[in-house]
Amino acid sequence: YYSWEMARAIISVSDKAGIVDFAKELQNFGYEIVSTGGTARALVEHGINVKPINEVTKFPEMLEGRVKTLHPAIHAGILAKRTEEHLNQLKEQGIEPIDLVVVNLYPFEKKLLEGAALEEMIENIDIGGPTLIRAAAKNYEFVSVLTSPGQYQEFLKELKNGKISKETREKLATEAFNHVARYDVLIDNYFQKTFTKETFPENLNLTYKKLQDLRYGDNPDQKSAFYRDFKIGAGVVSAEQLHGKQLSYNNILDLNSAWELAHEFEEPTVVIIKHNNPCGVATGKNLAEAYDRALETDPISAYGSVVGVNRPLDKETAEKIVNMFVEAVIAKEYEPGTIEILKKKKNLRIMHVRGEGKNEGLELRGFPGGVLAQTPQTLNLKKEDLKIVSEREPTEQEIKDMIFGFKVVKYVVSNSILFAKNQQTVGLCGGQTSRVDAVKFSAQKARIETKGAVMASDAFFPFRDGVDEAAKAGITAVIQPGGSIRDQEVIDAVNEHGMAMVFTGKRVFRH
Repeated sequence: YYSWEMARAIISVSDKAGIVDFAKELQNFGYEIVSTGGTARALVEHGINVKPINEVTKFPEMLEGRVKTLHPAIHAGILAKRTEEHLNQLKEQGIEPIDLVVVNLYPFEKKLLEGAALEEMIENIDIGGPTLIRAAAKNYEFVSVLTSPGQYQEFLKELKNGKISKETREKLATEAFNHVARYDVLIDNYFQKTFTKETFPENLNLTYKKLQDLRYGDNPDQKSAFYRDFKIGAGVVSAEQLHGKQLSYNNILDLNSAWELAHEFEEPTVVIIKHNNPCGVATGKNLAEAYDRALETDPISAYGSVVGVNRPLDKETAEKIVNMFVEAVIAKEYEPGTIEILKKKKNLRIMHVRGEGKNEGLELRGFPGGVLAQTPQTLNLKKEDLKIVSEREPTEQEIKDMIFGFKVVKYVVSNSILFAKNQQTVGLCGGQTSRVDAVKFSAQKARIETKGAVMASDAFFPFRDGVDEAAKAGITAVIQPGGSIRDQEVIDAVNEHGMAMVFTGKRVFRH
């Protein structure tokens, strides 16, 4: 397309992994290499011929390196189409075209994860780099752009075949814009959090990195993938799969619920999740005892479940788990020999959580055309938070069980009711459109004696009928948010049955 014989590349990288070998290969292919600052020094030290950027721009790097590539001699060379008109304009100005841009950006994300101070964060906002990348990506018909060391070998492989195809340049340009978009979103989120502290800005810009493609979505005919936020703590997003079949969309939902619910408790706790609902939760003096008690709640529903624990998983508990069909297990640690026991089940997914601390950010739920966002709900429920509204005060054991039950019912799909006794789920039912039906079904599903159990409700009782049904099942105490216009009617029913009742003042719907 143009008369210059030598191809030209501009190289300016923060991450210098593989750049020396790549530049040597380019030089062997006859590329002239233009470079900047630390990149140029690294290349020269390894015997690579480099033209410094200021020889092209006839302008010195300045402002502590903030300005070096922002110059027409660079950007005109990148943006010029290989048409007679554009090439003539370049010649008139003594500017040479650039065929390849190799740029990765200042490590803003790395500094963000390290918790760097504001001044350091600002200095790690790249200006020239994104401009070079965008210019090259815009002119993808004539220019290739590389933004990651992972792209170098494929590029060289194609170069050895004679030329870079249009399809490759299109792919590289797409990856380049995606790369810059993520970079800008991280900066945007940092500024929002640092300066405006706006939870819900006018434009909600999000960036997530793909962890893996999944087997399918809710159903086999739906495609699905798993993405993570840039900053992750302990949980399914930081879990490494050690064994078993590929994860599905539903596995991840269940694993997340199992992990989060198990860590609502300080005592050794086992959570059994099925279809993103707990079907058995219990504490114990150790995990093995907690597992037996959790399984006792509903051993039928536990078939094909996901198990989460809040202690290092031990061999005794692992032996119990492999005695039935379980889809997945998630734990922070595994005691020696435990994983070998679990691996007896060929398809059992073993998830080892690696991260530390709580995950942050908004809870998101999307649908075609929109997304809902909300802040996560925290529930640090304590005895002093409870408002006793009944004539009879609850016993200490009832208070323990009510707090236990309310923590668990938060994870049951609304409308939800849960019976609990001695830190063990007795019967539970979720997803009902009628609260009284949820009470009836909880009693019907219970395989453990309900007499003397407590009842937890995720929202207020609109009528007394739920309490009346609970009394038939032998429930002795009720925990609920309160707030109905018929609260007094419900309190009167509790008193008639000799029950105790407390209000939390906090609803825990889960849709």
